[in-house]
Amino acid sequence: MGAIQWHYIFNPELAWESLPFLLSGLPYTLGIALVSTALGIVFGLMIALMRLSSSVVLQSLARIYVSFMRGTPALVFLFLIYFGLPFAGIQFKALTSAIICFSLNSAAYISEIFRSSLDSVDKGQWEAAKALGLNYSVTMKSVILPQAIRIAIPPLSNVMLDVIKGTSLAAMITVNEVFQNARIVGGREHDYMTMYILVAAIYWAVCSLFGIVQNYLETISSKYVV
Repeated sequence: MGAIQWHYIFNPELAWESLPFLLSGLPYTLGIALVSTALGIVFGLMIALMRLSSSVVLQSLARIYVSFMRGTPALVFLFLIYFGLPFAGIQFKALTSAIICFSLNSAAYISEIFRSSLDSVDKGQWEAAKALGLNYSVTMKSVILPQAIRIAIPPLSNVMLDVIKGTSLAAMITVNEVFQNARIVGGREHDYMTMYILVAAIYWAVCSLFGIVQNYLETISSKYVV
């Protein structure tokens, strides 16, 4: 162990000096993650309802979408949007491309979470709502969905954490988020190892904070068990 030159593995002075620059990319990281997850929840719920509908066409479209998104790497899809669409006359800025990619990608996983959560709500809730004369939309909005969301909170939080970490892929299309800034400093100082260790610590800290929020939401939602 004594032969290991630790200053080549991690340089504390460089890490401390570079920390403000890396953190300047945090708003991009969190912004992409929060917006993408929010849009993913909206799209995911729509896809889940399509999967649960009585229409064979809607079910098939939803299945194909989920299969494609879950079966292709997010980086490939990101490149298709940012580098591929311009050949079809459609061009988005790097930040917009990242949000589109992570929104559509996360929607596939979120839709499966919602589908299983909706299925897990006791069938007696549907029967009780029907007995009260409630139509489908009112039953879904006021009775079924609130219970399903409570069940879905833990897995949805996991998707959120995956999206936060996945935003590092946006560096591949030059979005100035945390990982991209780490690559810039690493290239300038010829010390990628220090930067990668530092950026790993930043992601760990951010995900740990969101884990605390997840636990809080689970505690709050558990008070509203039907």
